[in-house]
Amino acid sequence: MKVACVGGGPASLYFSILMKRVDPSHDITVYERNPAGWTYGWGVTYVDELLNNLHNADPESARTISENSFRWDSWVVHVHDRMTVTEEHGDEGFGIGRRLLLDILAERARSLGVRIEFEREIADEDELADADLVVAGDGVNSVLRERHADHFGTEVAVGRNVYIWLGTTKVFDSFTFAFVETPHGWIWCYGYGFSKEHSTCVIECSPETWRGLGFDQANEADSLALLEKLFVDMLDGHPLIGRGLADRSAHWLNFRTLTNRTWYRGNLVLLGDAAHTTHYSIGAGTDLALGDAAFLASALHEDTHLQPALARYERERRSAILPTQRAARYSAQWYENLPRYISLPPAQMFTLLGRRHSPLLPHIPPRLYYRIGRAAEQFASLRGRLGSKATRSAHSGDHG
Repeated sequence: MKVACVGGGPASLYFSILMKRVDPSHDITVYERNPAGWTYGWGVTYVDELLNNLHNADPESARTISENSFRWDSWVVHVHDRMTVTEEHGDEGFGIGRRLLLDILAERARSLGVRIEFEREIADEDELADADLVVAGDGVNSVLRERHADHFGTEVAVGRNVYIWLGTTKVFDSFTFAFVETPHGWIWCYGYGFSKEHSTCVIECSPETWRGLGFDQANEADSLALLEKLFVDMLDGHPLIGRGLADRSAHWLNFRTLTNRTWYRGNLVLLGDAAHTTHYSIGAGTDLALGDAAFLASALHEDTHLQPALARYERERRSAILPTQRAARYSAQWYENLPRYISLPPAQMFTLLGRRHSPLLPHIPPRLYYRIGRAAEQFASLRGRLGSKATRSAHSGDHG
């Protein structure tokens, strides 16, 4: 099969790797409009479940990703002027620089015979008329998808809050949240390490707070200076790092949740953010992109007829990501309704932060939800102890 992947992000690169592993005779080219080494973003996150899946799919790239990842196993929440809550939750999280991840995947793809052409923009799939399959992995603003937006049924829901994605030289040992109250409302940040030298900081607030603090008029340098003052305790005096755009503007955004009614048209198929996006607050973007690649490669391997394979990919992958998409929607809503939770005692607020994916939480008073949750945990613990006691008694009877 001759395959053209448009967009040199994690989804396209990983798909090319998996296709070559299945059948080295596949002729695969990845086209990336930007120069080699160029990417927007700092670190990306993932959990150990993804790492296990990567090891099963391609052990070589998985080992390199694992060796270059930054690990944490705790959360820290700073609530300004009130309290710091720390929890060791035992589950590992990982961060890795986006540029490094792309370099690892590109090197692995090349080693398997994939061609990668940088500074090559594809604006029309007709430019790839000789390809058996065209993979649109060109992101949320996919040019190939937009040419057929009516067919794909593309819909975009714009989030209310504004956010900015920054870097810092402060290396967070834990996944760290900070909530700061200002005269214009709350502003918050979460940070995570992705190397021995840098961390990512995502900062978010309501549009009213954003305007009240003057970010709507400030350039990037002034924005960073004010944010460094607001989060001085969290940053320990370390600087924040922006994008350094030529026009000196700060890159504040509203998150765009993108969905599509169908994911393929003829021999053109959507992958990663071109097909769907999930709110950054659950940190699943890279996981979903690589998962898309694995599902598509598997469908093409198991069904040699293209259209049934693409239909299977769409059907099975769409179903698989529904729980994550729901969790992302509820997580985004939790932050958009932060005043509902921020006045709770810190321990309660921290607990509900961890349960922000719940579909029930928006409909139950937060204090009541917390009490119900605690009661359920205590009941489960009691059942566990009683079950263990009953088992011991039964075993004693067996040996009597």
